[in-house]
Amino acid sequence: MSIEISKVTANIGARVLGVDISKPLDEEQVTAIREALNVHKALAFDDVHLDDEGQQAFARHFGDLTTAHPTVAAVDGAPNVLPVDSERGRANHWHTDVTFVLNPPQASTLRSITVPPYGGETLIASSAAAYRDLPAPLRALADTLWAEHTNDYDYAVPDEQIDEEQAAQRAQFTSIKFRTAHPVVRVHPLTGERGLFIGGFAQRIVGLSVGESRKLLDLFQSYVTRPENILRWRWSPNQLVLFDNRITQHYAIDNYDGRPRRLHRVTVAGDVPVGIEGKESHSIEGDASHYTSVAG
Repeated sequence: MSIEISKVTANIGARVLGVDISKPLDEEQVTAIREALNVHKALAFDDVHLDDEGQQAFARHFGDLTTAHPTVAAVDGAPNVLPVDSERGRANHWHTDVTFVLNPPQASTLRSITVPPYGGETLIASSAAAYRDLPAPLRALADTLWAEHTNDYDYAVPDEQIDEEQAAQRAQFTSIKFRTAHPVVRVHPLTGERGLFIGGFAQRIVGLSVGESRKLLDLFQSYVTRPENILRWRWSPNQLVLFDNRITQHYAIDNYDGRPRRLHRVTVAGDVPVGIEGKESHSIEGDASHYTSVAG
């Protein structure tokens, strides 16, 4: 059976049928999945029967793996697997994975382990569609801008609302401080497509004040999160979603009344982002060599 790609929305997302990702893939299958990812940005695989080893084996078809996270603990015995567990906190803010390091992951895989009876969807947005949506004057402005990304970001939650467990999680997340300057408009290395490379870890536009930066970042972000640019993925058991971390953002909706929700994440090492003038991102603070190699 040949691989079949079925679009889920106009701007982002497709289901992949006709391939068993629990088995080693041949070169033709890997090429077909990569091409589909380039077009659709996020791919969903149903009825997958993978353990952590199988998920890592699948992700390795697309490059070297990162460790689970620069500062957050991995699954026991699986240093490349990050538990995305409601018991350990909730990523209910828009972000692209680990953009505070010099070379964020090129791709992320999420596998459903425990699915709540309702809610718990993952939103995935196309930052390429967002860039295309920008009016010409805003696009011209975005093309010239750089932003500083950091894991010591503005949580927008007053300290008095943080309990001891949340404070400990925050302390772990920021135990190594990272700060990196990335182009606001990133050129995809495989397709040449342009996308807005911002999200929750982008805290400041280089050369602007914090207040000015926030206004501009909020304006650009409003194009990323237009409903037309979003895939709303409702999880079922035994699913895996692969998304291109270079040209998407995502958000885990906290709408399941505290029921158990657990996914496992494995990410593929990425390249250093490049802006439209060919200039590469540069690190300001923090060494992530323990977390990721640089994809060639």
